[in-house]
Amino acid sequence: MQLFLIAARNLKRSWFRTTFTVAGCAVALLAFVMLRTVLSAWNVGAEHAAQDRLGTRHKVTFIMPLPKRYIDDVRQVPGVKQATFANWFGAKIPTQPDEFFANFAVESKTYFDVYDEMIVSPEDKARWLADKKGAIVGHVLAKKMGWKIGDKVVLEGTIYPGDWEFNIDGIYKASKKSMDDSQLVFHWDYLNDALTGEQKDMIGWVSSRVTDTSRSGEISREIDRIFDERDTQTVTMSERAMNVSFMAGFSALLTALEVVSVIILGIMLLVLGNTIAMGVRERTKEYAVLRAIGFEPWHVRFFVIAEAATLGIVSGVVGVGIAYPFVNNMVGRAIEENMGGMFPYFRVEPNTALLAVAIAIALAAFASLIPSIQAGRVSVTDALRRVG
Repeated sequence: MQLFLIAARNLKRSWFRTTFTVAGCAVALLAFVMLRTVLSAWNVGAEHAAQDRLGTRHKVTFIMPLPKRYIDDVRQVPGVKQATFANWFGAKIPTQPDEFFANFAVESKTYFDVYDEMIVSPEDKARWLADKKGAIVGHVLAKKMGWKIGDKVVLEGTIYPGDWEFNIDGIYKASKKSMDDSQLVFHWDYLNDALTGEQKDMIGWVSSRVTDTSRSGEISREIDRIFDERDTQTVTMSERAMNVSFMAGFSALLTALEVVSVIILGIMLLVLGNTIAMGVRERTKEYAVLRAIGFEPWHVRFFVIAEAATLGIVSGVVGVGIAYPFVNNMVGRAIEENMGGMFPYFRVEPNTALLAVAIAIALAAFASLIPSIQAGRVSVTDALRRVG
């Protein structure tokens, strides 16, 4: 322990170089933590999906609709406790076309029973059920747009053309971090009554809750079996699997983020290696003196590795110390407000912070291996003669 403390004091030898090395590594760790947070936030929906919830969609692709009558068949399947349906609406605010937020037409009476993590007050829900043009919005979306209960909102349809008027009847707040607080939901009947032809009486998907999660696979197969002989077949899977299948479309992007995070660590390794190597060269005479007064080669190697590990600890703590407030209080809030549909929860996880510090220490120790071996092999007479 005494040797470690002595080695750590060597960082004071060149405050300028140590400070800039720590700063460079801290910036690299900040970027690393940001990328890892993006990856973890992307998986929040899958990791925290309801265990007892199933999703039934068109067998070909989730963008193709299902007949509304399918909901009645799903409810008859043994093991299904509750079921509801929804339809992607895809409208936008005419005056703010670049502001994206999820909006759905849903089955009013059952939607908030199946998605019970969306907390709506009884008063708001009763007001909404009594208003055909009513809509309920997430509290993040309401705050962002300045909406309050009683406001009238006009959205411009993209999939369903025209101007659609809604009354803000309620505001929900999610009890789970995997649920987007930036959605707008309204009555499916309001949409369906305005449609004609093939679009009428069609829904996007069915969500159901099961009584026994251990039978989810069996119930999923039974639901799909019902529709096997019909014109429109289905595929049913757990909510987690459905979220994963959706994210699979972004696999190339996720892989790119993984590669970039590795590159950042490589750059950090080079910075640490250069600093440690410079320090070892400057202290060649000191290591020779240590050998001359009786220290063994392993003592010298320990000095180098301990100094590097200390540098890694300081860099890791500083980097994570910057990342936490920067991501959680600044970037995270902005992303949740503006990209809540994709990242409903964007915060640095404790595991990510610990990983960043551990990587900083490991990289510093790894970068010191070659310099430490070279320092341990120093010839006392040659080193003293060369240096001075």
